[in-house]
Amino acid sequence: MSASESGRPARKPLNLPPRSSAGEDRAGGQPKALPQALLYTEPLPDDLIEVGYVAAAYGIRGWIKVQPHADDASALLHARRWWLLPATPQPDGVRVALKIAQSREHSGTVVAQATGVSDRNVAEALKGRRVWIRRSDFPAPEEDEFYWVDLIGCAVFNEQGEALGEVSGLIDNGAHQILQVAYQGADGNADERLIPFVDVYLRTVDIAGKRIVVDWGLDY
Repeated sequence: MSASESGRPARKPLNLPPRSSAGEDRAGGQPKALPQALLYTEPLPDDLIEVGYVAAAYGIRGWIKVQPHADDASALLHARRWWLLPATPQPDGVRVALKIAQSREHSGTVVAQATGVSDRNVAEALKGRRVWIRRSDFPAPEEDEFYWVDLIGCAVFNEQGEALGEVSGLIDNGAHQILQVAYQGADGNADERLIPFVDVYLRTVDIAGKRIVVDWGLDY
């Protein structure tokens, strides 16, 4: 079994929490030269997942370059609509929604052409924005593969039916993935179990039921 983050079904999953390395948001507040057609004023979809950030303009025809949070950018490449939001949440921050005409991988990034973005100045105005797509736009994972976003919040039990806690995050240590399972210790304080997300310990993963069963003891 394997897990993947916000962007791909994974043998090598990605971390769910968005990274904070995108730098200052140059598009928040009053962006320069953004066409009205790009602005998004409706309520945001409730299943948006952050998958990267706009690193730069690309070329002179309005293409943008996105640095994905995932090693595999399949979700970005699969989605035909991206929401570009300020790096720092702002009550009056300008929201942008792009319809993606074409996209492709390029040296560890994704470059894309969006409808309505036809010159470099507009692309430059989008630099620094975080890129979000709908969870429903992710490509379907293969059998026994899971997106990390779907594992977060799952209750974890062992084969004896003992509750081990709830998945709060995941770690990729390079060799395999590890579930971060939050629970309340005997002293009442918050604690954490680290359970390898590998076949030797996994028994069942029920995404719909938000339940994972593992071969793991309470005292491990």
